[in-house]
Amino acid sequence: MSHNSFGQLFRFTTWGESHGSAIGCVVDGTPPGLALAEPDIQQWLDKRKPGQSRFTTQRKEPDQVKILSGVFDGLTTGTPISMVIENMDQRSRDYGDIKDKFRPAHADYTYFKKYGIRDYRGGGRASARETALRVAAGGVARKVLGDAIRIRGALIQVGAHHVERERWNWEEVDNNPFFCPDPVMAGLWADYLDGVRKEGSSVGAIIEVVASGVPTGWGAPVYGKLDAELATAMMSINAVKGVEIGAGMGVAALRGEENSDEMAMNNDGTVRFLSNHAGGILGGISSGQDVIVRFAVKPTSSILQARRTVTVDGKDTEIVTKGRHDPCVGIRAVPVGEAMMACVLADHMLRHRAQCG
Repeated sequence: MSHNSFGQLFRFTTWGESHGSAIGCVVDGTPPGLALAEPDIQQWLDKRKPGQSRFTTQRKEPDQVKILSGVFDGLTTGTPISMVIENMDQRSRDYGDIKDKFRPAHADYTYFKKYGIRDYRGGGRASARETALRVAAGGVARKVLGDAIRIRGALIQVGAHHVERERWNWEEVDNNPFFCPDPVMAGLWADYLDGVRKEGSSVGAIIEVVASGVPTGWGAPVYGKLDAELATAMMSINAVKGVEIGAGMGVAALRGEENSDEMAMNNDGTVRFLSNHAGGILGGISSGQDVIVRFAVKPTSSILQARRTVTVDGKDTEIVTKGRHDPCVGIRAVPVGEAMMACVLADHMLRHRAQCG
């Protein structure tokens, strides 16, 4: 299969399957001379790894990353950075009963129709296990971006229950298993997801990712729009069904004078914006404000409730998806969204430097 790479100047390629012996990625385009070691990447993988609470899959994967190339004496050499993560806790037997059935809402049917073959063990290449590699690539991208740019993600809605903006506190994100900035809503989600899990069902979620410190000028106004490529990045994440920048779909309900992000001069001669409906991007180019992206994740497709489906030889049947699955896959999508934001910004940083010096 093709299309396993993402990015232009900062580019990564992933390989491996959910139940294979290992997964890995190769990051190309990293400038030389950057301090990089495995702990720099591991800190982000630890946020995404499974089995950290009862609200995520109980598959126990340490997700320990190993750098194979591209680093010498603690510094990047400018050559491709190859990384590998071993799969340690596959339970392929969980999928034996459904090897000839298509799981509804999964990629099983379309993958089989396209390639004529599929790995039924957890989805193979189509599995969200691949997103660990995006997080690894994102760790490298953060090194490229430097400390001046800060990328933070938060879960802002689970099912129909959303956070209250007046209670938003970034420091709370690391104090609960949901990456939730609203401590009151985090408590409600715990009870809500316990009920969903016991019913053998799942729910969707919305994630917000914010990048602060992005300078003015990144992106291009036609086919290299920063917001277009951020949308592509987020939509490429497993189970994502919607992406918005800034006010997003909400702009349809605004009048022009409401949506307009007015501008004024600071005393030091710099420009400030009086609002940020545009999400930090104007005409495809960063404005210097916070870059704000939200994406919606569908309910986890693997559930314990019986669903109607068909077999590979064209017979009607029912299916119950056993195994260890997230009642809300959106929880672990937060560090993945952060990583994709980092990779897109690193790519545009290098592209801007190449064109404008």
